[in-house]
Amino acid sequence: MKTVTIDWDPVAERFVSEGTIRGQRIDINAPHVLPDGEGRHGPSGYSASELLLAAAGSCAAWDVVEIARKQRQDVTALSVAVAGEQDTDAPWAFHAVVLRFTIHGRGLDATALRRAIDLAVDRYCSVVATIRGIADVTAEIEIMEHVTPVDDPDVLIDASPDALSA
Repeated sequence: MKTVTIDWDPVAERFVSEGTIRGQRIDINAPHVLPDGEGRHGPSGYSASELLLAAAGSCAAWDVVEIARKQRQDVTALSVAVAGEQDTDAPWAFHAVVLRFTIHGRGLDATALRRAIDLAVDRYCSVVATIRGIADVTAEIEIMEHVTPVDDPDVLIDASPDALSA
């Protein structure tokens, strides 16, 4: 069973969360507007809703990394931007979540990476599986081919028509 502890920090006007690994804290926003006369505080950490999006993105991204390794893909960087649309009325549930993956690497197979993302989002990520019953979850992918610059000034590439036809 997974367990997290959330403690109220009244001085900082936020909650502090720790997971199974102690010392790894996450600051979570408390409500920003307090009753009249009690002051107002701005953001002091993630909102609870942002944490849900972060959890979905990191869960799916980790699965994509693991699947891409098994596919022997040369992934040099991966980021995922997660956008969620919430209902306008309480309890403000998410009704749509989009995970936008940007993957950098060398010689990447776009079809295999799309399959990795589909598997992560549709089968393996427990957070996405939890919210899928409430929200429509979709994924997008952008692949950025990594080009290694030539740093050696002694390496010359002859691109003349004679060299290209040879």
